Amino acid sequence: MAGGQGLIRRFYNEVLTGGNLALIDEMVADDVVDHEEGFPGQPPGKEGVRFYVNAVRTAFPDLAVKTSEPALADGDLEAAHVTLTGTHQGDFAGVAATGNSVEFSGIDIIRVQDGKVAEHWGSTDTMSLMQQIGAVPK
Repeated sequence: MAGGQGLIRRFYNEVLTGGNLALIDEMVADDVVDHEEGFPGQPPGKEGVRFYVNAVRTAFPDLAVKTSEPALADGDLEAAHVTLTGTHQGDFAGVAATGNSVEFSGIDIIRVQDGKVAEHWGSTDTMSLMQQIGAVPK
């Protein structure tokens, strides 16, 4: 995929777990459309991406990518299944830090335009994550 190969993997490794929020400007279109429901108060567009990254990094500062396979690219689309691990050390969706270790996964599909993410579709196993931090009974 021209200019877009590996954007999902790079986002997870360098931005979400690596903390380089400056890369958001390089990797994400100003008017990016996210088709996945965001967190309460999450704005649309590129600012929403910053909001999301800050929220997740605050709640799970040691977040790490366990796996990111398979990664697929076809034309202007890229997809990956990602599994993350971390420790609940800060507020997450109104749930105070528990110190619990978590492991959860998600699937991301992006459309790349001019080398930047223009659209995102995703599904994260939020139910499993909320169970692991004690917000929802198992």
